[in-house]
Amino acid sequence: MNYERLEFLGDAVLDIIISKLLMAEFPAGDEGLLTKKRAAIVQRSFLAYVGESLSLLNYLRIDQGIDITQNKVATKQNANLVESIIGAVYLDGGLEPCRDLVLRVVWSHRQEAWKTSNYKGRLIEYCHSNSFESPVFHTTNVSGPDHDKIYEIHVQIGDRIFPTAIESNKKAAEQTAASNAITILNGIDR
Repeated sequence: MNYERLEFLGDAVLDIIISKLLMAEFPAGDEGLLTKKRAAIVQRSFLAYVGESLSLLNYLRIDQGIDITQNKVATKQNANLVESIIGAVYLDGGLEPCRDLVLRVVWSHRQEAWKTSNYKGRLIEYCHSNSFESPVFHTTNVSGPDHDKIYEIHVQIGDRIFPTAIESNKKAAEQTAASNAITILNGIDR
């Protein structure tokens, strides 16, 4: 059974629930803050983390041609399954059971989402506070079919080029590339 329609619905329901929770959590927060916080929670990598913590792939029926052991495939499927379950719960019981589910399995881990997200913004802040040139993100390669592209991106700060990130979407590749640069700049990877 294809669950893309449930995933579509779950994505929309998750946005509504998280938006309402954020407005309550940050009553004085402006649109920019709320948008950043929501984006961190609903991004694929965080939803994949949630799906993995629930061992959702153990319950997935998948075509033999799809290699679920590949990290990219597993990440995508875990995130999609979380959204699909939210969509199914919504169809079955409405918004309140979805809210309960989101509170238990997504919102309860929000600090993890906020901690690990927006490396790009953190890198820009790091550069400005240390009087470095602003980071420049270079796309060095895009490959694969339109529905399954792979992006290779690296960060350059002044003359220094940092390790390339390879991800299934441009934003994720930029985040990983920024994380690589931050790790090196902080001396963790030396």
